[in-house]
Formats: sequence, structure tokens, C-alpha cells
Amino acid sequence: MVIKVFLASSSGSTAIKKKQQDVLGFLEALKVDYAPLDIACNEDNRMWMRENVPVEKKPTNGIPLPPQIFNEESYCGDYETFFDAKEDNAVYAFLGLPPPPGSKKREVPMDFNGDEHTHEVGGETGEEAAEEAAEEDAATEEKVAKEEEEAVKDTEEAAEDTKAPVKQEEAQEEVEDDEAKGEDDQPVSEGEEDLGSEEEEELRQLEEEEEAPEVTEQEEEDE
Repeated sequence: MVIKVFLASSSGSTAIKKKQQDVLGFLEALKVDYAPLDIACNEDNRMWMRENVPVEKKPTNGIPLPPQIFNEESYCGDYETFFDAKEDNAVYAFLGLPPPPGSKKREVPMDFNGDEHTHEVGGETGEEAAEEAAEEDAATEEKVAKEEEEAVKDTEEAAEDTKAPVKQEEAQEEVEDDEAKGEDDQPVSEGEEDLGSEEEEELRQLEEEEEAPEVTEQEEEDE
């Protein structure tokens, strides 16, 4: 199957030239084989294009403008329909070509007969693939950074939880030391002072008695 692109090589319209370049450039990016058919230099191409564009697809004046796209004898569409298919990643379906391996599938709820079906859509261009890869890399980097931040936060919280009991114990020990010190510094009551004095007096008397010379019985008789 050959894709035919009818275009005007010598068109004076800048808009038409741009549309033709967009179509050809995109087909080349997809590596789709196509045949450019010039209607400006070939009257047969011009007549064939005008005759084979469906009536409902022709403008009001009945003269379709390039670019017009065909798959062999089957009409695919003009630039506007091609652009819509490009936006929907459905260029291969638009061209009536089988998609390359690995292309995405797009669900279509109903066909013209009302039956559910699916069909393949065109693969991504190099730019689209590069953009998706860049987005995935950015998302991965953001996820990794977030995980690292959460890990650091968890580590800091665990360290704080470990320090808290230690600080509590230190505070308790300080309180106990202060209480013990306070008890040592408390003044001795008067009662305790009196008891201490009496005990000292008794001890002094006992010491004096032990030191006094013993009087023997003989000395008493002599007296």
C-alpha cells in the first residue's frame, strides 16, 4: 500500500505550503513510505485528486485544496483530519496502515455498525517519546528526593525519642541530689542539741571517775 500525498509545489499560499510541509515531515518521522504527487505541474494528478475526493469532503466551491491524502485509491482526508489524527495518536488508523510493533492501543466504544471494537493507533514520534522519558525521570527523581527527606525526618524523630528518656533521668537525678543536699543543710533542732549536751556530760563524768585514784581499804583504816 502506497500513501499518496497530493500537493502543489508552486503554490503562492504560505498556509498551504506550511500544511504540506507538516504532513510530509510527520510521515518521514514515522518512516511511512509515501508518494508526493504534484498537481501544479501535472494536470492528470490535479484531475484525479478532484475526482476522488468525496463530495461531502469538498469545500463550497467544489475545488479541494492540497494537501489531500490517499491510501492507493482510498481517500484518507485533508490536512485538518490528518492533524486531528496526529493529536489523537491515531495516524496509522487514519492512513489505513497496520501499526508498528509496540504501538499503543486505543479503545473505540462503537463502530459505525454499533459493534464494540478496538484498533491500533500510531506509535509515538521521537519527540513525544523523549518528552515522556523526561517526565518519567523527573517524577522518579522527585519520588526519590521525597523518600530521602522522609527517611531523614524519621531518623531525627527516632534520635529525639532516644534523648528524651535520658534527659528525664538526668533531671530526676538532679532533683534527688538537691533534696539530699537540702536535708544535710537542715539545722539541728533544740531537742537534739540538748540530748547531745547531756550525752557529752555523762561521758565526761565517766572519764573523770576512771581517772580518779582508787582508795584502798588499808588507807581507809589508817585514817
